[in-house]
Amino acid sequence: GSHSLRYYYTAISDRAFGLPEFSVVGYVDDAQILRYSSDNKKAEPASQWMKQKEGPEYWEQQTQVAKGIEPVFKHNVKTAMDRFNQTSGTHMVQWMYGCELGDDGSIRGYDQYGYDGSEFIAMDTERWVYVPTEREAQLTTQKWNSPEVNLSERQKNYLQNICIEGLKKYLSYGRAELERSVRPHVKISDHQSDNTELRCQAYGFYPREIDVKWVKNGRDDVHSEAAKEILPNPDGSYQLRVTAEVTPKEGDSYACHVEHSSLKEKLIVVWPGPSKDGQNMGIIIAVAAVAVLLIVAAVAGFAIYKKRAGKPDAGYTAAANRDSPPSSIVSA
Repeated sequence: GSHSLRYYYTAISDRAFGLPEFSVVGYVDDAQILRYSSDNKKAEPASQWMKQKEGPEYWEQQTQVAKGIEPVFKHNVKTAMDRFNQTSGTHMVQWMYGCELGDDGSIRGYDQYGYDGSEFIAMDTERWVYVPTEREAQLTTQKWNSPEVNLSERQKNYLQNICIEGLKKYLSYGRAELERSVRPHVKISDHQSDNTELRCQAYGFYPREIDVKWVKNGRDDVHSEAAKEILPNPDGSYQLRVTAEVTPKEGDSYACHVEHSSLKEKLIVVWPGPSKDGQNMGIIIAVAAVAVLLIVAAVAGFAIYKKRAGKPDAGYTAAANRDSPPSSIVSA
């Protein structure tokens, strides 16, 4: 299949939720390879194979890149707050950039900014210009697209060449680990109040793509109010919890359906009915099915980004080799 190299930069206006004011995480496919935070001021390997393959010089260079970007990003949070006429509250600027290599040799690049969880600026990789997706982003995109700055031209070379070379290198380092397949463990429980809240948790699976849903009477999907956030575990695997509020009637049956690339068949866990302690383990049934995959990006236990319907594909780029991200030096 295709492979990707992605970097996520996040800056927040204050230390809300205990998060660092600035952080960077790098991913190859679904495996984290690098992390940096303003708390420890040091880029560190996030996987054993990166630790083994890259020496101190590489990590020092990545540390210097992140340290150089940190003040720019902190400034960008203040700039964005000014543009939105905000003087207080917790606010967040995010940058996702990277590249994707298809199994047919095709390449794609991404370069995108978010503010407070919504898309703010996106790179149009057909025209190679930055496009404002909020009115408040117009000043920044005018600056970045101007002949004096011409940021997109620098980013174009980066996305199409440097990033792809970095991706190929990292794939050669960690192919065995990246191509592993680990089955999800599935547990269901319920909580009784006015209605019944059904909970289905899939955990310990890899790769990240998974589809988990509640189904009524074997055919009707049950709507889940809560967002389906796929979260990383410390060991590199992933977890997902899906909840649904239902009012069971006599004769109704409910089951959690799980589809994942590690499973030859769909996994179905049947809810046996209300429990006294809310810890029903359910009955597991295997049903042959074609896996339907769902990708939801989440990093460090919180949702990084909410993609809006109808917007261009969200994306990412990479701080590969000795080259720092070209757009890092341009403030908003």
